[in-house]
Amino acid sequence: MPRIAVDDNKRMNLRVRPDQKATLLRAAALKNTDLTDFVLQPALREAEAIIEAADHQKLSERDSLLVLDLLENPPSANARLRAAAAAMPEPT
Repeated sequence: MPRIAVDDNKRMNLRVRPDQKATLLRAAALKNTDLTDFVLQPALREAEAIIEAADHQKLSERDSLLVLDLLENPPSANARLRAAAAAMPEPT
């Protein structure tokens, strides 16, 4: 799993070439917004889409039916499962 960098301050440094910054500033001005919002909003949308895709697994119809069948008709517990359940501490 990728390491998540957490920084306590509210700043994020981004290195861009002067021509790239000029392009971003011009586009932000044309959208009547500041550079931070212009860059941040699309980046956040993309980040949320990536996280959503990583958090949810889309199953094929065949796999969906298999999962539903296993939920409705679970296999009987094998020896390892019974041993693991027996090793669990008693609830207090």
